[in-house]
Amino acid sequence: MSLEADLDALEAMNLAGLRRAWRPAYGPRPTLRSVDILRRLIAWHVQAAASGGLDGRTKDALRRTTAVGTRGKPPIGSRLSREWKGVRHEVEVTEEGYRYAGQTFRSLSTVATHIAGTKWNGWRFFGLGEPPAASGRKAA
Repeated sequence: MSLEADLDALEAMNLAGLRRAWRPAYGPRPTLRSVDILRRLIAWHVQAAASGGLDGRTKDALRRTTAVGTRGKPPIGSRLSREWKGVRHEVEVTEEGYRYAGQTFRSLSTVATHIAGTKWNGWRFFGLGEPPAASGRKAA
């Protein structure tokens, strides 16, 4: 199959199909429930394999990038988005906190609660998984 045909085939797959496509090529399936994210992840792998992967300079840059959660929040400059009740909400991670709709919030949970109108864990709301353990406390 051509690269274009492979990518077109991904567009037609539902979550179960994407998970089936993942397993033989990349091992145990990720726990993602987002069809869009899983589709993009597989598409990235397909395109990287077709083009020879990342060059050395890009790999080095990625190694120097702070991973999500290592300092208690996503890297400064990250943009997080979530569709909630048909509206796309975007948050920018800044030195001061999280910028959303012209306001700066101290925590991602405060942003999520503001958007949803009810208490939410910000990491879960924006699809980042479990929040990092607070400094000084052991993860459960």
